[in-house]
Amino acid sequence: MTKATVPLTWAAEKCHDPYLRCAFYGAAQTVIGVSGCCVLAHSPQGCYQLVENAFGWQEEDYTETEILCTKLCEDEIVYGGEAMLIRTILEAQSLKVPIVFVLSACGPEIVGDDIIAVCEDIRPKVDFQIIPIECAGFRGSQYDGIDISLDVLIRENVVDQRRKIPNSICLVAPHANANPTWMADLAWVKTVLSSMDAKVVATLVHRTALTEFENISAAEKSIVLSHDAGQKAADYLENEFDVEQICQDIPQPIGFTNTRRWLTELGDVLHAKDAATELVTRGEKMVVEQCRRKGFDLYSLSHLSTAIVSDATVGVPLVRFVTEELEMVPELIYLRSSGKVAREILERELRELKLTPKVAYNTDVYQARKGLAEVKPKTVFGSNIERHAAEGLEIPYIFQLVNPIQRFRMVNREYFGYMGMLNLFESIQNDFWDRYRSKQRRYKARW
Repeated sequence: MTKATVPLTWAAEKCHDPYLRCAFYGAAQTVIGVSGCCVLAHSPQGCYQLVENAFGWQEEDYTETEILCTKLCEDEIVYGGEAMLIRTILEAQSLKVPIVFVLSACGPEIVGDDIIAVCEDIRPKVDFQIIPIECAGFRGSQYDGIDISLDVLIRENVVDQRRKIPNSICLVAPHANANPTWMADLAWVKTVLSSMDAKVVATLVHRTALTEFENISAAEKSIVLSHDAGQKAADYLENEFDVEQICQDIPQPIGFTNTRRWLTELGDVLHAKDAATELVTRGEKMVVEQCRRKGFDLYSLSHLSTAIVSDATVGVPLVRFVTEELEMVPELIYLRSSGKVAREILERELRELKLTPKVAYNTDVYQARKGLAEVKPKTVFGSNIERHAAEGLEIPYIFQLVNPIQRFRMVNREYFGYMGMLNLFESIQNDFWDRYRSKQRRYKARW
């Protein structure tokens, strides 16, 4: 290979505008979901901001969960920061927490800090559990960080109970979801399972107590609530503890068909067919009646070409939703991840719907902008990034549904299920009519 060809090929694909943050952030997103814990970032202060952002993503209470940082400076990055880590762990005793997660950023791992050895040596000197997680940003995207930390959490805290709790479920990776109010999706899933007399023994992870990890191996089944991360954890639970994964090969429950299939499979597996049928019948009737009364403007969207730029968790089920419910034509589908299960589901959906859009995985902002410029759809389902990326491309409508999003919500709104459909309709209709709102004042106020 010549010297000239390598940089040219590399430079053509390189982008400085990723949608996803690093593995360090994904690990922080995950462990902060353990109730009452302390997350110690072995990192410079800049990386500590990622932990603060993850704190907000999990909507944790600062009076219950602690976050610390070793705040490494030049000396520690050059010569190592293990002494600083030891001192910070010892100081954490004053917080009176049951567990401390030590996350290592890029700098300490590059210079050779061994956080596992440090935690092992100091463990007898403290009165709390210490779990080190090597999750430097260079190990991958935030989805990789979620998988890394889930693996450590399960291996460190789950033991084989050698018994099964009847009709029990373990929910996996609800936080690996670009719905900005994903907690509402999780609440909807729990409500559905309760109506089918199923018991959720643990959620990996959101407000998960340490005691809940004891019951994970006793779960009969698991459901991964993401197409972007969590599959490795579900595979491990199935192989090691015989926790069967269900609802694996279908999209998440967004839209009529996806929700019906998801609820029907749950009803079959949990021996609750009557409950599932009741949920489907009542839910579909509610959506139709509400749209008829409120006057959802479907006609204006019908047959418009569209693009979907999203995570796989929301993006894959959106394909059928926009095709069947909104009667639109997907011409571009760009997903932020490339998991095997998500690829298989998307390819199957496209075959069934007889669609041939432009598809890309592991996309970044540059690729999305380039794809939108080539396809020039009439509408885009995406985030605030697409709202800016579409400027100058003569794309009339940008529907902001996924994170990062410009809107700040005080109330969590689900996308899953039938109320989720109405929430999506409302967001779409608001963005549709926002295009016609005057950007200039046409009158002089009298006050």
